[in-house]
Amino acid sequence: MKTKDIAVETGVSHELATYRRQVISDLAYTLHFTIPAAKEQPILATESVSFILSENKPPLQLDFKENTDHLKRLVVNKKPVTIDHHDEHIIIPTTNLKAGKNQVDIEFIAGDLSLNRSDAFLYTLLVPDRARTVFPVFDQPSLKATFQLTLTLPKQWQAMANGPLQDSTTTAANKTYRFAPSDTISTYLFSFVAGEFKRISRTEMGRVMQFLHRETDPSKMRLSLDPIFQIHSDALTFMQTYTGIPYPFQKFDFVAIPDFQYGGMEHVGAVDYKAATLFLDEGATQDQKLARSSLIAHEIAHMWFGDLVTMQWFNDVWMKEVFANFMADKITQIAVRNSNYELKFVLDHYPAAYGIDRTKGANPIRQPLDNLQDAGTMYGNIIYHKAPIMMRQLERLMGPEQFQKGLQEYLRKYAFGNATWPDLISILDARTPADLQAWNQVWVNEPGRPVFEYDLETLGGKISKLTLTQKAEDKSDRIWPQLFEITLVYPNFTKEFTVTMDQRQVTLNALKDEPAPTYILFNSTGLGYGLFPVDKKMPPNVFALQNPVARAAAYVNLYENMLNGQVVTPLQLLQLTRQGLTQEKEELNLKLLTSQLSDIFWKFLPPTKRPELAPALENEIWQAMQQNPNSNAKKQLFKAYQSVALTPAAQAKLYDVWATEKAPNGVKLTEDDYTALALALAVRDYGSDGDILQK
Repeated sequence: MKTKDIAVETGVSHELATYRRQVISDLAYTLHFTIPAAKEQPILATESVSFILSENKPPLQLDFKENTDHLKRLVVNKKPVTIDHHDEHIIIPTTNLKAGKNQVDIEFIAGDLSLNRSDAFLYTLLVPDRARTVFPVFDQPSLKATFQLTLTLPKQWQAMANGPLQDSTTTAANKTYRFAPSDTISTYLFSFVAGEFKRISRTEMGRVMQFLHRETDPSKMRLSLDPIFQIHSDALTFMQTYTGIPYPFQKFDFVAIPDFQYGGMEHVGAVDYKAATLFLDEGATQDQKLARSSLIAHEIAHMWFGDLVTMQWFNDVWMKEVFANFMADKITQIAVRNSNYELKFVLDHYPAAYGIDRTKGANPIRQPLDNLQDAGTMYGNIIYHKAPIMMRQLERLMGPEQFQKGLQEYLRKYAFGNATWPDLISILDARTPADLQAWNQVWVNEPGRPVFEYDLETLGGKISKLTLTQKAEDKSDRIWPQLFEITLVYPNFTKEFTVTMDQRQVTLNALKDEPAPTYILFNSTGLGYGLFPVDKKMPPNVFALQNPVARAAAYVNLYENMLNGQVVTPLQLLQLTRQGLTQEKEELNLKLLTSQLSDIFWKFLPPTKRPELAPALENEIWQAMQQNPNSNAKKQLFKAYQSVALTPAAQAKLYDVWATEKAPNGVKLTEDDYTALALALAVRDYGSDGDILQK
């Protein structure tokens, strides 16, 4: 690379990151932040950055996205240097550097943008490129480093960081925590949290876990602490077994933060969670419990996929997310008793993935990224929801055993380093006769989905021929190699077959001479991807399907076909979902149906039709809620009622529930539920600045 051609520009360009990765090694940061109690006061800080430089040709750019007046002093290799800071970079002259070992010392005021300060606590959240908003740093995932942190805090505060606590000292005014050097990690994983927290320590399976929290509800504490620690322990055990690699870092601690921006963040040794997701009350639904398990498992899976082996550049950020989701689904199957793993997978991923992939603005899973400052655009439903579907298809294509062995090889080869998706595909490709490069191109490097059609021929009450055809929804000539199931449904039994759809058209010879079914359910296990056909005889019989996963797949297929103008109209599908209010017994499926019902009512019916349908619809939902014996299902139905309530009588019921805080019999609403109800009523009656919000 021509080093002189690297421009100084805002953000972190791919060119700059590539060059620095080539010339910088043995990187270590020593940081000291002095944090005052008042959030308005500045945080004074010092930093030493040590590294080996293999060549010293261009000036070296150190990233710092703050005003220059935050930089107080710069010393390079023990010599003071005039501060040259512009376009979010500190420019260190070659005359002050040398090939070999270098040290840069900086006195500065920490940037506030990503310190998330409140009156009683603060925490860092530095993904994807926000470390540079707090302190000067080589902010790119491929320059892993150790971080040795010291925090001087108000005397009553607690703290947690990536490294183990080494020692602490207390004076009359404050307390100083000194943490041991962290493991070798990327800059976006550097983290600390400090504030008025309570600390809980438990030992699970021989591992000590520290937990910081601010929860004050004794009921939530009593109901939540055991599951929180148990799910962490189970997830760690699963990941160690699956990967063949013991937990790779010095410690495992975590913290629950009020109003945390995400569900969680996988900081090494100090995982952050949104407190409301961990602490559940007695009214928690099955979906909320599954979501908690999945979240914890997701963050723990990141310890191996993302933290131990990290993407080279943020165009592969989806890799760590897809593996975290993929492993979380496996873990949740084990960690949560009586959980329906396959059902949760269908409902979590397919509607969200289709919601993007069916549109003209759909993006591929893997996208180019020229500058790290644009990394936030990489996130979205495609990487969180289509990518896990893709990964399960890849596992089915290779077989679970070879797939697992390939992942173990990948983790061993790149441990404590960085890798790309092509690096993994290369490892996996050697373990399967399938052409993974061609498979990868359509599934990962391009957007969109296939549309399936079928042709059924029968003779003498038996199937003589069944042919499936796929075409790209965008009219291109692509095909998506995949496996999925179809089920022949008869009056008293069903028969399932696996389809290997590796061509544009496939004839299912295994079905020849099978009795002609009442109808065919396509993608009956929910693992295929695309717009699947709906047999016209299926809708009136859908609630008779015994398998809740098959019903979920049918509901998704029906909705997607409605959007595509096939098989059912919005009004017809609305009528079907109304029947499901009483006929669907599975709580998670009921959540899907009520969501579809609300969408159809507000988005796909003419405005003049809604007042005509509202009285009967409101009454049906209310009656279904009264009749359903399951408290969580009642809660889902109440939310559906809240969503579609249009008549004065229905809204009066909601006002009464809100005003008296007395939910309908058997419906357990939390404080957050009442707040959401107040917001909905305010928005309907007054707009977002309504009087109810003031109350």
